Amino acid sequence: MSNNHDIKPGQSVELLKELHILTRDGKLNQDSRRKLKQVYHLYQFIEPLLQEVQQDHPDITLVDHGAGKSYLGFILYDLFFKNLNGKSHIYGIETRDELVKKSQELAQRLGFPGMSFLNLSVAESISSTQLPETVDVVTALHACNTATDDAIRFALQKKAKFIVLVPCCQAEVASVLKKNKGKSLGRDALTEIWRHPIHTREFGSQVTNVLRCLQLEAHGYQVNVTELVGWEHSMKNELIIASYKGLPTGRPSRRLQEVLRELGLEEMGERFFAPRIAPESVSQE
Repeated sequence: MSNNHDIKPGQSVELLKELHILTRDGKLNQDSRRKLKQVYHLYQFIEPLLQEVQQDHPDITLVDHGAGKSYLGFILYDLFFKNLNGKSHIYGIETRDELVKKSQELAQRLGFPGMSFLNLSVAESISSTQLPETVDVVTALHACNTATDDAIRFALQKKAKFIVLVPCCQAEVASVLKKNKGKSLGRDALTEIWRHPIHTREFGSQVTNVLRCLQLEAHGYQVNVTELVGWEHSMKNELIIASYKGLPTGRPSRRLQEVLRELGLEEMGERFFAPRIAPESVSQE
């Protein structure tokens, strides 16, 4: 262990082996060193959020959507949660039963009692009684297509203080742009931006994340968008971090509606919903 200067003090060697970050004989090769660097890069964004929650109350509840093998949840628990006393808890939400069972077995083997894994879709988790009424942090890394939007809906309903998203596979907006392309092309020169299929896909992906950011701002969140540096195994490396600040919501709500209208995406208003703005608040902002 002492030879692996890349590993943080107190980390579970067994966990790092299970996640294939350490080889079976406890060594780091070039590939695993890169993996570890990626994990720590993401952790450096999330750790200050957990510390901020701690300043408000001692017990932290985090829900990780589209958890897969619960890579993120286990690393967060190992680096931060396992040293906390009290009722802090991480929930991993995953639809593949075999991954849920493997994660449950691993948590038990590692002695991580504050971890639960639920066989639910992100949409199902919104109304599930197996989750608490409010949570502190919601994460969704590469939750495909509309699952990211369901995670946002979950976070809004659960009054999450922080939301951490790495969106993935956004096809829905692109399909609506494609469907309405014929009507739009004659109306506005800007539709040239998504006239060709490859541009429709890329522009649709970009617009999806813009709409998500506006939606979060329309619910009072401060939003920062950055890049996960060195996330070589995936092209989808946009990181969206939203912090609830109770900010004014009028301008982002109006902008959200304007973007939907200008791009012919009005039918997606329910997915990218914003609170209704009272007439008096419109004039104040």
